[in-house]
Amino acid sequence: MAGEVKELAQQTARATEEITGRVGATQADASAAAGAIAAITEVISRIDALQSTIAAAVEEQSATTSEMVRNVAEVSTGSQEIAANISGIAATATQTTVGAGHTATTAGEVSRAAAELQQLVSAFRY
Repeated sequence: MAGEVKELAQQTARATEEITGRVGATQADASAAAGAIAAITEVISRIDALQSTIAAAVEEQSATTSEMVRNVAEVSTGSQEIAANISGIAATATQTTVGAGHTATTAGEVSRAAAELQQLVSAFRY
């Protein structure tokens, strides 16, 4: 019976060592898992910071694009006004040309009338 008790005690000691080894391995695995979770948490924090930076950049780019669109619209309006002014200037130039032609015609008629008058007046002198 003493041999059986001794054998049982040895089996208990081996089982205790095996359990202790398994508990140690489980603790090491748990520690490694905690380290991995901490590293993952750090990566997620960095990703969150980067996403915030990207969101701010996208918002700024959107505002810049809106300002550019507004400026292009203003330039377009200005170009339309310039085109309208040039059309007005061209119409005025055409009217001036027509008026100059009338003035030249009238000047020619006045010149002829003056020549006729001069002939008529010279006839009375002699």
